[in-house]
Amino acid sequence: MTTPEPVLISLQDRGRVNLARIARHDRYLVHEEPDGTLIWEPARVLSETEARLLEHPELVATIEANRTDPGRLRRRDRSGARRAE
Repeated sequence: MTTPEPVLISLQDRGRVNLARIARHDRYLVHEEPDGTLIWEPARVLSETEARLLEHPELVATIEANRTDPGRLRRRDRSGARRAE
C-alpha cells in the first residue's frame, strides 16, 4: 500500500473541516494522542440486535452455512396472502 500525499486541512470559522477530498468512509471514531495527533478510525454503527447476534459466533456460522448451501434454503410465499391457521 502506498502512502498518500499529505493534504493541508484548515479549520473554517466555526472550527469545522471539510474532509471531502480525503475521506473514504462515512463515519469515523476520532481520538487525540497526547502530542495532539488525531487518529481517525473508520467506524460502523450496529444495532443492538446486530451486536447481540455477533456475541454468538456459532449462530453466525450456522447462518453463513445456511446461506451458502442451496439445499438448506426454504421457499417463502411471496404472494402476500396470509396463511389460515
